[in-house]
Amino acid sequence: MKEDEAAARRSKILLAARWCFLNFGFAKTSFEDIAKRANLSRTLLYRVFKDKEDIFRAVFADWLVSRHPLAKQAVTAQGSPYERLVDVCRLMVLEPWSDMVGAPMGSEFFDACERIDPAIDAQHRKVALECIAAILGDEEKADVFLLALDGLLADQPTVAVLERRLRILAEQFVPPAKKKGTRV
Repeated sequence: MKEDEAAARRSKILLAARWCFLNFGFAKTSFEDIAKRANLSRTLLYRVFKDKEDIFRAVFADWLVSRHPLAKQAVTAQGSPYERLVDVCRLMVLEPWSDMVGAPMGSEFFDACERIDPAIDAQHRKVALECIAAILGDEEKADVFLLALDGLLADQPTVAVLERRLRILAEQFVPPAKKKGTRV
């Protein structure tokens, strides 16, 4: 099998597995469920991943770590600090949240991710802290921002509510640029 075909198969498996974990939960998802969703045989699935926990780790890593390069690019992109901060948060928090929030087992998914592979969760938080600190110019402020951002998720808001909250929070750290022709 060619490298690009193998990568496409792996991506298909990870997408199917994420859907299963979000809808059935970790405990109730079987290799058979993932294989059916990916339209592959269980035997073929075992050739790519050794067990369900291995797939879960790969799903979590793919789901979060794949966002890191785009978040790092957003830090240095054009736009005001407010726009860049919101963009980093959109990539690192809002988009993953939108995948989880409506799913039947969404709240269990992130908890299981943290439990099964805390290193990936720590890496994701470290990259978020680095990106936000680069925008705010202060690691301590970035840490406070992230703690506040965690609090915004406590009641499991809808994506629209979370986005509004995120914008309000970002305004407290870096006010948005005033539009030309407006008075204060």
